[in-house]
Amino acid sequence: MKLSTRDAAGYFRKPDPERSGLLIYGSDTMRVALRRQEVIAALIGPKGDEEMRLARIPAGELRKDPAMLLDAVKAQSFFPGPRVAFVEDASDALAGTITAALEDWAPGDAQVIVTAGQLKAGSKLRKLFEGHRNAYAVGIYDDPPTRAEIEDELKKAGLETVSSEAMTDLVGLSRELGPGDLRQVIEKLGLYKLGDANPVSSEDVVAVAPTSTEAALDDVLNIVAEGRSGEIRPVMRRLESQGVQPVSLCIGAMRHFRALYTAASDPGGAAQGIARMRPPIFGPRRDRMLRQAQGWGARKLEKALEMLTDTDLQLRSAGQRAPAMALVERTLVRLAMLERAR
Repeated sequence: MKLSTRDAAGYFRKPDPERSGLLIYGSDTMRVALRRQEVIAALIGPKGDEEMRLARIPAGELRKDPAMLLDAVKAQSFFPGPRVAFVEDASDALAGTITAALEDWAPGDAQVIVTAGQLKAGSKLRKLFEGHRNAYAVGIYDDPPTRAEIEDELKKAGLETVSSEAMTDLVGLSRELGPGDLRQVIEKLGLYKLGDANPVSSEDVVAVAPTSTEAALDDVLNIVAEGRSGEIRPVMRRLESQGVQPVSLCIGAMRHFRALYTAASDPGGAAQGIARMRPPIFGPRRDRMLRQAQGWGARKLEKALEMLTDTDLQLRSAGQRAPAMALVERTLVRLAMLERAR
C-alpha cells in the first residue's frame, strides 16, 4: 500500500508492528536515513540493536546470498520483542528476493524495512510494496519539514516552550539547512537551554545556529549602515589583517544594501519585505536590518547601491592604481555619512 506524505510522519512515529514490511525511498539519502532510524527505533525500542533484534543487510551482500533476508525474517532472538530485518540501499535487482521474503512472512516474523534511492513509478520495488496488502511504501521528498515535525524534534530535545519568534526562526532555518543539520541545531539548543525554564527565544536560536561565511563582515556593514563613520577604520584594519579581500568586502556590502533596498521598497512596508527575504533573516539581525531599512529609505539606498557599483567597477578596472582596500574604505565612509544626511 502507498503511504501518503500526510500520513507518513505519524506512521514513522508509531508504526504498525503487524505489518510485514515498509519501503522508504528518495533521492536525499540523509532524509531517508533519518526516517529509517525513526521507524526502526519505534518498532524495536532503544535496546533492540543491543538485544540482537535488528539484522542489518547491505544490498551488496544480499545480492551474493539471497537467502540472508528470509533467514533474518525467520530467525529468533534470545530476547523477547519485535524484530526488524533491514535492507539498505536496495534496487530493483533485489525485487525478487524481497518478494519471496514478504510472501513467506508470518505474524511473529521480523518486519522487513527496505531503503532505496529515487525510484520511478514503474519501479519493481515500488510496485511490490505499493501493491502489497500488508506492507507500505513511502517516498521521501526534498520538502522542508513542517512546523509539526519541527515541534516534534523540539519535544525530543526536551524543549516544550518556544516563543513564536523563535519558532519562526527555526522554520526559516529549516528552509536552508538539511534535515541532519537542523536536528543538530535543535539538539544543541536543547543542551544550551538545559536547566533554563524560560521559553526558547530568538537569541537562543541565534546562539546555536551555524554562522554564515558572511558573518565576519557583519560588524563593518552594520557600522556603515548605521552611520558610525568614525568606527570604520579600525574594523577595516582588522578585516585586512584577517585576509579579507577588497572585492569580497565590496560584494558583501552590495548584498547587504541590496537586501535593505528590497525591504525598504516593498509595497507592504519594510517589515514585510524583510519577512520575504530568502535566505531568511531571523533573530536580532532581522530587527537590526529592519531598523536600517526604515532609517535609510528606498531613495538613499538606491544611491548607496550606485556608489557601491561604481566602486566595484573601479576595483575590476585594469587601469585602477589606487590601493584597493583604501578605495573600498573611502566608499564605506561616504556611505556612512550619507546615512546621517537628512
